[in-house]
Amino acid sequence: MFRRREPVPFAFLAEADGFRSNVAPPPPERSSFGQLAGRWLLGLTLVAALVGSLVIGMPALSADHSVQDQPSQASRGR
Repeated sequence: MFRRREPVPFAFLAEADGFRSNVAPPPPERSSFGQLAGRWLLGLTLVAALVGSLVIGMPALSADHSVQDQPSQASRGR
């Protein structure tokens, strides 16, 4: 009996290497001065936000135990 060959799934991907074109894609457009300035400004803003959050958050992260040794005003009155 005649044996039918099953096609390989996505065989066109394996054959795609044989059909390479010799046409080069166009070079990417150069960014304008406004686009470059906007990227720098966005990056600077993100870095400043991270540094600011560290500066503001450092007092909360410090282990200052002298405040905890004093009794609160509510417990002194009772």
